[in-house]
Amino acid sequence: MTIAALDPKRRALGKGLDSLLPRVQAAAAPSPAESEGGKPREIPVDQIDPNPFQTRSQMNEEQLSELAASIAANGVVQPILVRPQASGRFQLIAGERRWRASQLAGKDTIPAILRQVSDEQAMEITIVENLQRADLNPMEQARAFDRLSREFHMTQEQMAVRTGKDRASVANFLRLLRLPSTVQARVETGELSFGHARTLLAFEHAEEMEKAAQRIVALSLSVRQTETYVQGLIHPERAPKKQPKPEPPVDPNVREVQERLQRSLGLKVHIEDRNGRGRVIIEYAKLEDFDTLLDQLAGS
Repeated sequence: MTIAALDPKRRALGKGLDSLLPRVQAAAAPSPAESEGGKPREIPVDQIDPNPFQTRSQMNEEQLSELAASIAANGVVQPILVRPQASGRFQLIAGERRWRASQLAGKDTIPAILRQVSDEQAMEITIVENLQRADLNPMEQARAFDRLSREFHMTQEQMAVRTGKDRASVANFLRLLRLPSTVQARVETGELSFGHARTLLAFEHAEEMEKAAQRIVALSLSVRQTETYVQGLIHPERAPKKQPKPEPPVDPNVREVQERLQRSLGLKVHIEDRNGRGRVIIEYAKLEDFDTLLDQLAGS
């Protein structure tokens, strides 16, 4: 197999969070809040305040419960990031799911690394860290890129480098903000996918997007069917004579396995099943995702 993912000279992903996180400066007499050498220390979960710059608007309760069960059995594997406050409490920078899951698991403390950063640095770190995750919905990603553009004056190329995504993807996510709020809400809840939403941008007016979105959801149209439907509305002379039929419903057992694979791999998974035979399609957006998938399936 010849694929760029195996090229050792390929460009590395962004700067990473560490380059954005200056370590807490060691004072002559360190306070109890500080960690030596940036090593994790156990901090009471009830002394941590949520991140005011969080870009994530939704959190999957089922996945949070699964993480809580894992933490109850095995503890927190990766420390969270916090910054000390003048009040003696701490403010979360990164790791909200681990913090909330630890609370659900009944943990008194959580391993944390302290960093002394400004409000601006904390906001940028939060946005970049979230964008490097695989489970943000398309609208959350679009708004996060928009904040980097407006508040940090980053170009699309700079955002792409910082988050490890290609510039075209950044541009496509930003275009989603042109959708009317009702359609954005459908994308946020998962009624419409990123592909559906991008196809709707072919319309010039919000009313056309809203009407088409209702039709797409009602008929459970695939992205390909949506493309045909939208082009038929824009160019009636090319419209097919037959109305598209809704796709057959997915077996609940197949859907459950599909969702489990997505949570395990951190990538989009689609299972096509025909009476016990079919195929599993795993999508990856960048070369680093492919490397990770290769390690998980074939071993390092």
